[in-house]
Order: sequence, then C-alpha cells, then structure tokens
Amino acid sequence: MTRARRRGRPAPLRWGGSIVLAGLALALTGAYLQFDHPADATAPSPRPIVADSPTAPVPPRTVASAPARATPSPRLAAKPGRPVRLSVPRLLIDAAVVGITAERGTLVPPSNPRKLGWWSGGAQPGARVGSAVVTGHTVHSGGGAFDELGQLRPGDVIGVTTAQGRLGYRVAGVTTYRKQSFARNAERILDQTVPGRLVLITCEDWNGQVYLSNTVVIARRVA
Repeated sequence: MTRARRRGRPAPLRWGGSIVLAGLALALTGAYLQFDHPADATAPSPRPIVADSPTAPVPPRTVASAPARATPSPRLAAKPGRPVRLSVPRLLIDAAVVGITAERGTLVPPSNPRKLGWWSGGAQPGARVGSAVVTGHTVHSGGGAFDELGQLRPGDVIGVTTAQGRLGYRVAGVTTYRKQSFARNAERILDQTVPGRLVLITCEDWNGQVYLSNTVVIARRVA
C-alpha cells in the first residue's frame, strides 16, 4: 500500500497512561517523547501535542506481519550489548546510536537529527527478553535518520552493531498509530517481558503544525 508522507519539523510526541517497565512504573501521563530539531528554522516552534479532540476512532495502519520463521538456533544468540550503529540497507540508513534516558517520563532523541537514541532503561539489542527501543527524528526538509522509516516492510533487514559484534534483525511488522491509539498501546509497544526484539519509533503525518501519528517498527532477531 502506498500513502503520501507528510513531514515536518520534529515535534513533541505525547504519551499518556502509565507504563510498567522491568518492575519500574513510569508515570507518563502528561509526559512525552520529544523530537526537537532547533536547526530547522523553516517550521514553527515545537510544542507538546495535546490530546486529540473527540472524533471517531481511527484504527492503526498496519503492514501485515511476515510469515512465521523458524526460531534461530541458540548458537546465534550473541551476548547483549549497547548499540553504537544501526543500518537499514534498503532505505540507505546508516546512523550512529547513542544512549538516552527517560527522566520524568521523557525520552529525548539526540539533538543531531542524523543520530539515533537507544533507551538505556530498556533491553539491549541481543537480549533474550525485552524490547530494545530506538528512537529517531523525521525532518520535513530531509536529513532525519528516520525520515523513511514508514517505508519499511515485513522481511526487510536491519543491522545493529554493538560492542559485542553485529546483530541481524528482520522486520516483523510496521504500524502507524494515531496519537490516542499510540498512548493506549504504549505498554504493549515498549513491553520488557516479551521475547527479545527491536522496536524503532518515529513521528509521522505532519500537518504543518504537529505530528498526527507515530510509526512503530517491530523486528525479530535472525543473526
């Protein structure tokens, strides 16, 4: 399915609800995952996105998951490690990754839009359990590391380089959530009790003032 992309200056991505991660309750009501790129002076100043006004529910747009694959052999399971680089060959993405934290419920990707942020409070890539969460910018004029993230499809390959070596992932699903839907599904998206996986998140659907949606990519370990 082809759909038009609307890009804009990275704006704050608001979360609602409470998320329990590895036994730690992060109260995210009123907090947000902030995407801020001050160098882009052609767009209005970023501001937190308020809750959507009451409208008919908009179901998330989901790209069907890839067919089930055989579970990788245990010998492929290298030690978990802090990510330092992430690549997506089909989209020509090759970006440095730095650690970010969640203080007061806020995850802020690196100020450099070409870098990605790995949430150090979650799982490391290669872990047998938990979601390794990586966030990145989308920039309307280009130059954001995750500008084309929504173009991924099930089966696409993602490479993650850590201090322990290189890991291979394959995309299992791509979903675009409206803001309220993202908030309702945040606990599931960031789950730290699921079998080890990679979760990539960015903004989507720029309307000239704010982002209306979030793109979430789920990928499974294959190497």
